Amino acid sequence: MGEDGYAGEGETVVVGSGPNGLAAAIVMACAGRRVTVVESGDTLGGGMRSAPLTLPGFVHDICSAIHPLGAGSTFFRSLSLEQEGLEWIHPAAPLAHPMDGDPAILLEKDLKATSINLEVDGESYVKLLEPFIRSWEDLSQEILAPVHLPSHPLLLARFSCFALRSARGLAESTFCGERARALFAGLAAHSFLPLERPVSAAFGLILGMTAHAAGWPVARGGSQQIADALAARLQSRGGRIILGKKIESLDQLSGAKTILFDISPREVLKLAGDRMSAMRREAFRRYRYGPGAFKVDWALAGPIPWRDQACLRAGTLHLGGTLAEIAEGEREVWEGKHPEKPFVILAQQSLFDPTRAPAGHQTGWAYCHVPNGSDVDMTERIENQVERFAPGFRDLILKRFTRTAAEFEGYNANYVGGDINGGVQDASQLFARPALRLNPYFISKGMYLCSSSTPPGGGVHGMCGVHAAHAALKE
Repeated sequence: MGEDGYAGEGETVVVGSGPNGLAAAIVMACAGRRVTVVESGDTLGGGMRSAPLTLPGFVHDICSAIHPLGAGSTFFRSLSLEQEGLEWIHPAAPLAHPMDGDPAILLEKDLKATSINLEVDGESYVKLLEPFIRSWEDLSQEILAPVHLPSHPLLLARFSCFALRSARGLAESTFCGERARALFAGLAAHSFLPLERPVSAAFGLILGMTAHAAGWPVARGGSQQIADALAARLQSRGGRIILGKKIESLDQLSGAKTILFDISPREVLKLAGDRMSAMRREAFRRYRYGPGAFKVDWALAGPIPWRDQACLRAGTLHLGGTLAEIAEGEREVWEGKHPEKPFVILAQQSLFDPTRAPAGHQTGWAYCHVPNGSDVDMTERIENQVERFAPGFRDLILKRFTRTAAEFEGYNANYVGGDINGGVQDASQLFARPALRLNPYFISKGMYLCSSSTPPGGGVHGMCGVHAAHAALKE
């Protein structure tokens, strides 16, 4: 055993229990390895945790809330996690995008229904997405993998022709009306990139496709239930989980044959920098982190009073108005500014999952992008955006809980500067995460990186861990 009992001789140890760490552990356990997951927090889950942040009886998702890539993940589906108690709840509509003075844009699971909401651009929207939605099973396996020889090269090439463009360029060249442009801008803004940057369109396309192909569900009882289901599956395969133990030296894992790190490149350097090649050390030092998130959770006395009540059908809302307004706000963040009218991503899980709040009450979850490391309180600006489309919202607030970007890093050291995506996902770091390598997961002999700082990047899908585990098993 290691000096703290964290690793038996020849054992596989996973440091960190986010979706990728648990996925890696399950793959290794299914391959017959003895596996231990060591988590520094008192609860497992990384970005999948839930807690009563405001008042008793209110369950809030601390980080991830809506899970399009979770529902669409081939790995998660292969595990049949409903056997471990996980239940996906699909809102009536995946997304609503309110507009000033006009009906809200509803992104429905049905492609045709969405096209009707987009009026003049309905046909163009269908033409853009329908071929990829039909091929979603094949395409998702291609885009949720590291650089590789594609199994469906023509499909991937066609997708890349659109995905490698800027979101603004694609929206303005494809759509002539403001509604479709605004909808696509909101989807693409999940990238944390300025919408004029190359590859920002990829995020808009992927999230739009998943809404139609898989939906944007919530986990009944909170995102913690995803982590708990993965942990139960791991333990059923003989894996063990140790909570509340921070690994500060590799000497604590002296018996381990293989170590997989579900942590940031910065944290890996602290632990294993002296065991890495000079070239890899330098690549990890140069790895870039993106904008942070400022988040607010609300305990509410009732449903949010949207001016357009069709918004009550949606689990997620994008609050930002037009493409031009969203693009300006996201660009300002990259310039080190805090937008007066930030683009806000809001979730209202309790409308569809009554376990989240006491009877007659609701929860609200929202965040906006801010410069990396920001300690600025964006509560008023976020609530102004909600009030803009839901007058009287503030009257419903019973209690709020906020977390700045700087506080996000204090909560989880892997959220460097509040970056919840594990690093910038721009043209140079989308696939070259943390560096351009045929095996981007390899750190040094017996050590691998499996966090969202590896391909395919951020999101609750587990595929970074799956690919890293397969790389380790090949060694």
